[in-house]
Order: sequence, then C-alpha cells, then structure tokens
Amino acid sequence: MRAIVVERPAPIETGPLHLIEKAAPVPVDGELLVRVVACGVCRTDLHLAEGDLAPKHSRMVPGHEIVGVVERLGAQSGRFRVGDRVGIAWLRETDATCKYCRSGRENLCPNARFTGWDADGGYAEYAVVRDDFAYALPAAIDDEHAAPLLCAGIIGYRAIKRAGIAPGATVGLYGFGGSAHLAIQVLKHWNCRVFVMSRGGIHRELAETLGADWIGDATQSPPAPLDAAILFAPAGELVPPVLRALDRGGIAAVAGIYLSAIPPLDYARELFYERELRSVTANTRADGEEFLKIAGEIPITTSTVAMPLEEANRALTMLKHDELRGTAVLHVE
Repeated sequence: MRAIVVERPAPIETGPLHLIEKAAPVPVDGELLVRVVACGVCRTDLHLAEGDLAPKHSRMVPGHEIVGVVERLGAQSGRFRVGDRVGIAWLRETDATCKYCRSGRENLCPNARFTGWDADGGYAEYAVVRDDFAYALPAAIDDEHAAPLLCAGIIGYRAIKRAGIAPGATVGLYGFGGSAHLAIQVLKHWNCRVFVMSRGGIHRELAETLGADWIGDATQSPPAPLDAAILFAPAGELVPPVLRALDRGGIAAVAGIYLSAIPPLDYARELFYERELRSVTANTRADGEEFLKIAGEIPITTSTVAMPLEEANRALTMLKHDELRGTAVLHVE
C-alpha cells in the first residue's frame, strides 16, 4: 500500500514526510481493517513531523482523523460489518482496568495508545482499529467533511466540556482554525454569545461566516467578561490575557496537546476570584459519541481544503503558516 511516513523529524518546510510502499496491516482479534478514503490533517501531525512529539517508532504513519470503509474483520469483531463506513480517532486503546478507566476518565489512562503516534495512522491506504474504538459516522456528512470531526471536532467538544460551558454562556475562542470552526457551531447551536480572537484574515472571515458575535485580536479585551474561554492557539503567551478576560468564576481550557511556555501569572489580575485554567487531554469515547450525535443533528458544516495524499508536506506547511481556511483533508483513494 501507499503510505506517508516521517523519515526523520525536521521543520516541515524541509519535507520530512515521504511517500513509500509498505505492507498493509493485518487485523488481529477484535480489530477492523479499514480502507482509508480520507484523513484530516491535524496540528498534532505537524508536531510529530517536526519532532515536538517524538515518533514512537521509525517510519511512523501520521494521521488520526480517518474516514474509511471496513474491508475485513478480525475474529471477535461484532460491532461493524464489511462495507460499513467508520471513523478512527486519536484515542486508539486503553487498558480498561486502571482507576481512570474505571471512573469514566479513560482519556487519562497511563497505558493509553494513540493513532498516528503509538501505531500507524491514516496517511495511508489502509489502517487498523480496535472494533470498540471505531466510530459510526453521521450519515448526513460526507467523507471529506466528516474527517475533521474525528479530532478537531471531538477535542473541541471535550474543551467545551472542560470549560464548563452551558447553553447561553458568553464564550471566548482564542485561535480560529480547524477545531474552533467546529466548536463555534456547537456553541451557536446552544445559543451562546461567542467572541473570536484571531490574527488571521482568512480565519476572521470564516468566524464571521459562522456567526461570531465579535472578532478581535487576542490582546484586545472582549466586549464583555467571559464565562468561559478556549485557547486553541499553541501560544502560552496568550494565557495571561485569556485569564484576564474571564469573569469571576470563569474557566479557561487549553485545547492543544502542545503549548509554548506560559509566562509568570499575576495572581490578583489573572487567577483571583476563582478563575480556573484547565488542560484538555485527548477524549473519552463517550465524548466522541456525544459530539458526533450533535454534529449530525445540527448538522455541522466543516470548512475543508482537499489535497491528494502526496501533498501531505504542503498541507502541514499551510497549517503551520495559517494558510488554511478550515482543515486540510488528504484524499487517499
């Protein structure tokens, strides 16, 4: 099969991803072999390609926003049938026995493994997934537009939950890329007032199209104190202004797997009055199922840029330089 691999992590502009031929994976007991149709391009893939996240083995295949068709069933796989459309996301498996798994927090499992980091992902013609970690996808959303839901969408929804956002809240979104443009649709569906802080022209245009109530720069004070905020940009220097924008008791959630250094915080200005700063770590399968159900009900519209598999380096370069209006999706077929 054709597959894109990380040969040696390096700045994405140098082209660290290479197209190779390799054997297709074989599903073991409890797994599905999935013929990949499309795979979304995520910032985590960029961190992997550039070495911010060290690949777990050589020639790693990135990609964890995978939409495909079940090609073959391993023994003891009963949830899906050959020919079913399924999604594969970042969370690949957990141990199911630790205190986190047993308390509904499997995203914190110390033995969790992740698609496109611990095991090969979807920048390839085939991928395998455990039957119990595959997702059924909303019928109303086609393959290309479903792909970003599987990480950008699910993580954005997890961030909404971590920020304690309730219908009707006033919310700030800092950074407006692949994840934020999906989160805002959930928030507007919940009749929230949404302020978007973004430096990019194309991102501001998209935010306006999707109903943002105010659009400004991250250094500006929003028009009203925020009940909650989500920081999507991987910029630690934005944490202080995000916290200052919160109302008393407000919660800020950091949605990325990577964040640059946070500068010293002024307790009185930025944390007092029970303001909170929370991280977001992966997601539970329940998060994914809840979000995909909501996505189908709205139905969520994803802004995508279609590219062939061979252009993975260019897709990640455009992501790095904020040149994408939404999410790049690699078409594998």
